[in-house]
Amino acid sequence: MKIVWYSELTPVERRTYWACFGGYTLDSLDSTMYALLAPVLITILGITKTEIGVLAMAGLIGNAVGGWMAGIVADRFGRVAVLKFTILWVALFSLLAAVTSGFHALVVVRALQGLGYGGEAAVGGVLISEAVRPYLRGRVAASVQSGFAVGYALSTALVPIVFNFFPETIGWRVMFVIGVVPAFLVLMIRQSVPESGIYEAAASARRAGRKAEPFWEIFRPAHLRVTLPGLLLATGVFGGGFGMSAWLPTYLRMDLHLAAASMAGYLAMGITGSLIGPFVSGFISDKIGRRSSFVLFAVCETVVVGLLLLLQVGPKATVILIFFHGTLQSGFAAGLAPTFAELFATNVRASGSGFCITGGRGFGSIVPAAVGTLSIVMPLGRAMGIAALAAFAAAIVAALLLPERSGADLDDGNPTEQSPQSDRLCAPVHDPHSLDLRPEAERVG
Repeated sequence: MKIVWYSELTPVERRTYWACFGGYTLDSLDSTMYALLAPVLITILGITKTEIGVLAMAGLIGNAVGGWMAGIVADRFGRVAVLKFTILWVALFSLLAAVTSGFHALVVVRALQGLGYGGEAAVGGVLISEAVRPYLRGRVAASVQSGFAVGYALSTALVPIVFNFFPETIGWRVMFVIGVVPAFLVLMIRQSVPESGIYEAAASARRAGRKAEPFWEIFRPAHLRVTLPGLLLATGVFGGGFGMSAWLPTYLRMDLHLAAASMAGYLAMGITGSLIGPFVSGFISDKIGRRSSFVLFAVCETVVVGLLLLLQVGPKATVILIFFHGTLQSGFAAGLAPTFAELFATNVRASGSGFCITGGRGFGSIVPAAVGTLSIVMPLGRAMGIAALAAFAAAIVAALLLPERSGADLDDGNPTEQSPQSDRLCAPVHDPHSLDLRPEAERVG
């Protein structure tokens, strides 16, 4: 499968693409540092394993709150302006993390930094979805999220390099300082990225007197048929992913008894899959539609995770399954941004997308804790498998409940401004039976 779509992008679309890709890379680079530096923080700062768990939870809570907050602000003041602010925010708290000296200060910094992570991811997904032409949206918006795999690979590669030149007492601080550098590179790129034309049109309409939609519009009946299934979909997608990522290293080390060097190789296969997955997801979703793509990825993930965790397979099969899990899970998550961008109207698009995606991350963070509880009464692999399969089942149900608007024109008249019964709110754009055949006067009214 060739990535031929890149040559079709206009200069503005390309600049927007790389700006958003860089933002996702920064997000992953900085957020994965905490997990990679956990053993050093335990040794140098005397932080306990329980407190490491609290640090992770603080980041996820900040992420969930920040995504929705940034979405609300982006619907009022623009996508690019909020993205620039969130990058500066993440850079500031990465620097502050480097000068902390204990758990309590670090947990505050981690929570506040999480606000920037969530905001950057949510608003970046909306910007790229609005900037790219509809027939390319799935492939482009999904592939941007490969930046997470790039950032994870960078942070993983940096750890041995930094600790080769600096002792542990200084090296962990140097790592957090490095987390500032990509922010300035991304900011330089974003100087040449214009605001979304779709957002500008909506803002001009508001200045001309059109009533601005409040963020709570997404909880009114006209939007609840998107908001609630969307939240459940994101919860299933992220819950299954969090449950696997949080416990897979422990499973490989303690249940499969792999040496540390071997375990790193297995995890590298997952990272490689995570880099590929969004490209595969975008290609498929543009071909068969968002809803069918989610169901397909969920079913495939169910098979892969079931084989990996619930059956006894050999080392070679385990490596292959971890690769496919990384591919499927990253592709699963990559489909959320373009899907939610198509389901919410311009005036509430960022707040709606932010609520569903970061809310899903918040609820999905319960799954790793559930795995820990289940592992008390059953083997860890079985506990992981049961929790992940339950999350994927929830995602399938949610996907089937969502309307299909794959490739929809995002500037199609702000569907929430029509009557709540309007078929255009979330009608399948490729389905001729979804056309509104009422008299023109009734449609306008």
